[in-house]
This record gives sequence, C-alpha cells and structure tokens, in this order.
Amino acid sequence: MLCVKNGTLFTMAQAEAVTADMLVKDGKIIKIGETLPCEGAEIIDAAGMFVFPGFIDAHSHLGLAGYAMRFEGMDYNELTDSLTPHMEAIDAFNPQDETIKMAALGGVTTVGTGPGSANVLGGTFIVVKTAGDRVDDMVIKRKAAMKCAFGENPKFCYKEKDNTSRMAVAAKLRAMLRKTREYMDKTERAGDDFSKKPAYDEKLEALIPVIRKEMPLKAHAHRADDIFTALRIAREMDVLITLEHCTDGHLIADYLAEAGVPIAVGPSLGHATKIELRNKTFETPGILAKAGCRVSIITDAPVIPQQYLTLCAGLAVKSGMDKFEALKAITINPARHLGVSDRIGSLEAGKDADFVITDGCPFELDTNVISVYINGRRVNPA
Repeated sequence: MLCVKNGTLFTMAQAEAVTADMLVKDGKIIKIGETLPCEGAEIIDAAGMFVFPGFIDAHSHLGLAGYAMRFEGMDYNELTDSLTPHMEAIDAFNPQDETIKMAALGGVTTVGTGPGSANVLGGTFIVVKTAGDRVDDMVIKRKAAMKCAFGENPKFCYKEKDNTSRMAVAAKLRAMLRKTREYMDKTERAGDDFSKKPAYDEKLEALIPVIRKEMPLKAHAHRADDIFTALRIAREMDVLITLEHCTDGHLIADYLAEAGVPIAVGPSLGHATKIELRNKTFETPGILAKAGCRVSIITDAPVIPQQYLTLCAGLAVKSGMDKFEALKAITINPARHLGVSDRIGSLEAGKDADFVITDGCPFELDTNVISVYINGRRVNPA
C-alpha cells in the first residue's frame, strides 16, 4: 500500500488542482482526500510537488518500430498487401525495445500503438502500459481501433501495385466495409446450416467489430479533403471513426466540432516532409479545442520520441492552447479516444494507479520527473 501525502493533485476530474493525499492499494487508487490515515503504508512525501495522471498518447507506433533499426525490427507496416485488417499490433509489439522504457521515464504510462499508414487498412491498434516484460500482461485493450489511411501514404506505398489515387483508397475502403456487412448478413441468415455459410474470410472477420460499432476506424488523414472523405465514408457506412493527425484541422475547425468525432493532432514538430503537411502547426490543437472538439495531442512515435509528449503539449500551449485543455489532451482525452477512460486518464478512486510526480509544470523544459508509477509500482529509479 502507498500513500502520496500533501501533493498538488491534478486529478482531471475537475479543472482546479487540489492539495490532498492519495491512497493506493493493489495497483488501484483507493481514495483521495485530506489527511488520509496511512497506517502501514509506504509514505511518499509529495509536498511542493505536482501529481498528474500518467500521460497517454493516443497514437504511436511504440514497440513496433524498433530502436536504432532502420530496416530490421520495423514491424508496423505490412507492405505485401494494401488491405490487411487481420493484422494485430499485439503480434509485433516488443516489450524489450528501449523506447518503451524511455517513454515510461518521461511519464508516458500508456499508449495506443499499432500499424502505420502504408495501407488502406492496416490492422488493429492495442492500448498498452509502458512497463512489463510480456505484452500479454501489458495490454489493457487488445482491439482498440482499426487503422485505415487516406492521402499520400497508401498512394505512394502501392503506386506500383494497385493504388495510385485518392479515389482508389476510398473505393477500396468502402468495398471492404460493404463486403463485411454482406458477409455478416449471409452468416446470420445461414444460422446453423453450415452448408449455407460463406467461406471463412479472416479479413472480413477482422472488420466485423467495426461494422458492429464495437471499435472505430482510426483514420490517418492530414489534408482537409481527406478528413472530409473519412467522415463521409463513416457516415455512409454507419461506423464509428476517430481522426488521426488532422494537420489541416484548424482550417475546418467548425465542421469538425459539428461532426463531434475524437481528434488526435500531431506530430506537429519537424519538417513538412510531404505536401499534405504544408499547413501543420502547433496552433491546431488549441484552435480545435476552442471550437469545441475533443482533442488529443500525439507524437506518432517514433516520428517524435515518445518521451517528448509533454513537450508537444507545451508547444501547443505556447501557440495559444489553454493549459488545462493541453493537460486534458495528454490524459483524459486520449483515454476516452482509446476507449479506456474507465481505467486511466484521471486520478479517481477505482482507477489504475498510474501517476507522475514532477517538481513543476510538465510543459516547461526545466521541470523534472521525480517519479513515475504504473499500476502502483515505481518504474524509474529512486
């Protein structure tokens, strides 16, 4: 049992910080309040310190990209087929990759990680803690979202095979969703009559949770036209969707607020390496939040190293984003984006004891991470 005493807690359940104690037992937060009785507990003196929920990145490729490996160990794109919805991130995640420990030491305790954007349909994302030796013990949601991609990436990666235009990308996605619905209908009509069931199709089986609205499409889309195409297909096919990257989001903020879908913005740091990134700016998350959108800030690690998630939030604040909205964008908002806010994203009784103690605002470069706890266990050296 742990008792964090006299810390300044940013619970995310309310806008104002509170000075309070936090009691932790068996990896869960038991109680938050003033002068809690802590007999028999390990005392953590957080007086003068700030306590935050563990930081969360809703979109990265952590554990699939391979540290210091340009070709070997790069497991986040399957380049033999533009349609691979049956791929699962859990089968490529490497808990021993150095970047996972780096993320944890930076205060990032949970990430949504999975396939890249080479394919029209890339496979399923997982939600995983950044501490552990075996992925099966680290995953808190095995099938969080189905990755799909619009724009230049699927065009470029498959230009010599079967995809050279945005029209083809959209058409392929629509066709797969329609085939899945037809596959489901035939299976249901067949009932117990095996002879009438359609032949087993692992790709379509993987898309059934999307059609049933059990998980969303996770749509890589930078340019405004690609964003609108993603929304159009989701509406036509009656499926859930989240928007990932959303580089042009500030140009269409009112439309996105009306659409009401979760938005993950980034990576906003670095050179515009392709034409669809020409409008990228750290102003985007603040503009979208002010318009009423639910915004998460992402690194797209390894594009930006995972441990610099708080730096990205700080640069968004420097570019006009409200500080509390920026904090939400790396805690409770990505938890909701990934469908795991019942367990993480805020400091509340009953939730996982993932928290970060710092000596200042996490958005400032001179702030130090004092300690990081995942499931109630300290992961950085004392």
